[in-house]
Amino acid sequence: MTAGQVSDYIGAAALLDELPKAQWLLADRGYDADWFRDALQGKGIKPCIPGRKSRNKAVKYDKRRVATRYDRCPTVFFSVICLAATVLFWL
Repeated sequence: MTAGQVSDYIGAAALLDELPKAQWLLADRGYDADWFRDALQGKGIKPCIPGRKSRNKAVKYDKRRVATRYDRCPTVFFSVICLAATVLFWL
């Protein structure tokens, strides 16, 4: 997690080498960058990232979504994260 004013590109660049083996990566428009898409594809990961509205050439992506809802209360947010981590651990 990064601070709200930090660009998503910084977090993406920092985590790129540590990404686990995956078939696809679902992300929001904040991660729409050609270099990031290319890096994911180089790792064999299909990016599922909508293009930014300012993008000159539209990109194709799978439009399925994952529904999420987090309250602004940090306790609720972190309990949801812990629950998700527990579920992933047991998979």
